[in-house]
Amino acid sequence: MNEKIVYVGKDLEAMDFAVNYHKWILDEFRPFLGKRVVEVGAGTGSFSELLLQENIDSLSLVEPSEMFGSLTAKVSQIKNQTKVDFYQSIFSEVASEIFDKQKPDSIIYVNVLEHIEDDASELEFIYKTLGKGGRCFIFVPALMSLYGEFDRKIGHFRRYTKREVKEKCQAAGFKVLKSKYFDFAGMLPWFVKYKLLKSDSLDSGAVAMYDKMAIPFVRQMEKFVNVPLGKNVLMVAEKQ
Repeated sequence: MNEKIVYVGKDLEAMDFAVNYHKWILDEFRPFLGKRVVEVGAGTGSFSELLLQENIDSLSLVEPSEMFGSLTAKVSQIKNQTKVDFYQSIFSEVASEIFDKQKPDSIIYVNVLEHIEDDASELEFIYKTLGKGGRCFIFVPALMSLYGEFDRKIGHFRRYTKREVKEKCQAAGFKVLKSKYFDFAGMLPWFVKYKLLKSDSLDSGAVAMYDKMAIPFVRQMEKFVNVPLGKNVLMVAEKQ
């Protein structure tokens, strides 16, 4: 498979401060999560830490960038019964090894698929790696109308619509179990900062403030309202 990873890593370390944001994503995933989990593009391990609080048997962490050292240092400090393996590589190069060792039933891509040029082939590769009933968990940035210099700088090939993610998952052979827009309120500040003001950086202080002050309220709102758009798309798909 022709898989291209452009993102080096450092520009998204500010997302380490998005604790409530990551908990919200995991809560959406949890009803579908299996026992043998792979996280592709694990970064510095912020989401990995949450996964290790779940009742899972194994966790394979794949990270090709310079953040791999931070990932291994952070996650290795966590002591529990989950078997953890680390891979400094792209998924396509280690998938067969992971399959042989783990037989994964859940493969997670949080803010990763948009960095892969041939995302359709990536989804097909995930499908082949999972067994019947295995699930793919996807979280990506939404709407090309929000695409700006920051997206370009960190190697985003695209931002998605909910329909696009669904159609690409179905084309790969998956049945979509859950599909939704995520973080409706985040659209306006993102548009102002990255489209109007053309910012190319993500500030950790701003991330932490939005995470603490806004995310709990946005999450409650979206619990009761099916929002028509959002800053992100979240999807869970199953191999039939």
